[in-house]
Amino acid sequence: MLSFLCRIFVDSWVGRIVVGLFFLTFVGWGVGDVLMNIGTERADVVARVGPDPILVPAYEQALRTEMPQIAQQMHLQDPSQIPATTREQIAQQVLQRLVLQAEVALAARNHGLLVPDSAVRAEIFAIPAFQDKNGKFDRDLFNNRLRNSGMTEGRLIELVRAEQASKALMEPIRSGATAPDILTRRIFDLEAQTRRVDIVRVPFASQTPAAPTDAQMHRFYANHPWLFQAPEYRHARIVVLSPETMARSITIPDADLRHMYEQQSQRFNTPETRSVQVITAPTEARARELLNTWQQGANWDAMQKDAGRDSASVEMNDIRIASVPSQDLGRKIFAAPADAIQPPVHTDGGWAIFRVTHVTPAHVSDFESARPALQSQAVAEQVQAQMGDRVQKLQDAIAGGGLDSIPTDIGAAAMSGNIDAHGMTQEGTPAPIPGSDAVRQAITGRIFTQPKGGSPELIQGPEGTWYAVMVDGITPAQPQSYEASAGKVRDAWMADAQRHAADQSATDLYNRAQDGGGLAHLQPAIADLVHSAEFSRTHDTPDVPHEVAEIAFRLDHPGQSLMIEADGAFYVATLTDISRPDPSTQRMLFDRIRASLTQAVADDVEMSYAMALQATVKPKPNPSAINAVMSAVSGKGNPEAGQ
Repeated sequence: MLSFLCRIFVDSWVGRIVVGLFFLTFVGWGVGDVLMNIGTERADVVARVGPDPILVPAYEQALRTEMPQIAQQMHLQDPSQIPATTREQIAQQVLQRLVLQAEVALAARNHGLLVPDSAVRAEIFAIPAFQDKNGKFDRDLFNNRLRNSGMTEGRLIELVRAEQASKALMEPIRSGATAPDILTRRIFDLEAQTRRVDIVRVPFASQTPAAPTDAQMHRFYANHPWLFQAPEYRHARIVVLSPETMARSITIPDADLRHMYEQQSQRFNTPETRSVQVITAPTEARARELLNTWQQGANWDAMQKDAGRDSASVEMNDIRIASVPSQDLGRKIFAAPADAIQPPVHTDGGWAIFRVTHVTPAHVSDFESARPALQSQAVAEQVQAQMGDRVQKLQDAIAGGGLDSIPTDIGAAAMSGNIDAHGMTQEGTPAPIPGSDAVRQAITGRIFTQPKGGSPELIQGPEGTWYAVMVDGITPAQPQSYEASAGKVRDAWMADAQRHAADQSATDLYNRAQDGGGLAHLQPAIADLVHSAEFSRTHDTPDVPHEVAEIAFRLDHPGQSLMIEADGAFYVATLTDISRPDPSTQRMLFDRIRASLTQAVADDVEMSYAMALQATVKPKPNPSAINAVMSAVSGKGNPEAGQ
């Protein structure tokens, strides 16, 4: 049910969230009698699709379901804290979804697709949310679910009927799509084809050029002035609020930690687990025959092969005694010594022999041992719960007084100093910005794009981090004198000379390989020559860098060579083999590709038809109704809604 809608709406970032929530929303959208009362009370209309209205209750319910999910993803405590532009985008995406549903349902009606009451009833009865533990429709449960959702039964019936009619319309369109055989074969050839190369790596560091003269260093300095500059530094004031900084301000009472320890006793008191190999035979005689073979030194692979004629074998890792299907067998397994093959045990499934391969003793962590884990868990929960409120406080403080009025009780970290575009201080050490490299890069990038004296603005960064910066000083980049940068000049000259020497050596190999039919034919033989394993476009090999493999697939026939620079070296390679498997030898891969292409073609056909409907039946939004729903859902209006 709703499968075609699932496919239609996953192309937008909001749609990926909506499609998961739609099933829950659908169940909550209402049904007084499963066969009667088909209709809904009319209310304000947010949009019309032909003669069909999209009602405020449906739109409001969809948004109410979605807004908390978006807020949670943004680490906000309340949907009202979602920025206005984001709320507008959510509103437009949800309305678009409802419009598309209505257009498909209208097309189904226009084609005369009628769904009988019996089919609607069967579909509703099959919804798991309305079934008891035995899988049967439960009228009381049905009524309770509808009552709790605040919806009507008639609305659910209407939705089910429309969805089934829509599915009847869309499924034939979809099922008629197939992937062309020539396209399937072409993709198979691209994915299944493998190649081999002979390859030589010429590292820059392996080259030993002569030390530069003073004149060479001066000339290099003059020709590369951009390499020998003191970078631009900016003096910035920074405020960071993140799970990391908040955690430093949160204290968990000892009593709370002890309560958590008691509630999670199973987590810190783990029973003994064992890994075991078990063979189950149909008779005791057969079990003893297998036992004798095993005891004479046969390995597990051989035992599995032998048992495969009439017995069953299984290997279970790190199991508890309760995980063993047979109680008798479980007791035997957990009483047996490790690495000893045990005689037959009678079970419900036959006669079992086994060997315990590993024993992990029971482990009990006392409160003090568990304290760090409990502390981390409790702090993480507090951070999750309080992040939205603290972000709001920080935002209000910055708006009211800039970076001079940051509250001391919200866990924000403040710092200031000079920093270059790489996040380094003038002392050559990383600036003390809390967070990962991604966070540091985001904040540094903001510092070097924000104008001097610009008002600070709270920005959401990577990994749930919020930050604001103010640039109050800029020291432009300045050339360094030759004397001050002599060491850097020498290092840069040597690095450039090593690369140039490696380039010359690799170029010589490449030219000789091209003329001589490949690296393997060169004399004297190349000591570092590597004959690679097979590789494909989807499976690399450690011997062949991705850059080399990519170019190797552009070569037409064995014997051709290539040269490329990557990872501090030049690589020279000769294509030695091209393998083009026949589809009959890799039937599973071929069928998977065909199924995937057929799915993609069907998706395209289905989406094209749905979008064509939208172009035919122009929806008519009601901006005032849309804005009213937004105000009710998030507590704030959305003046641009519906425009």
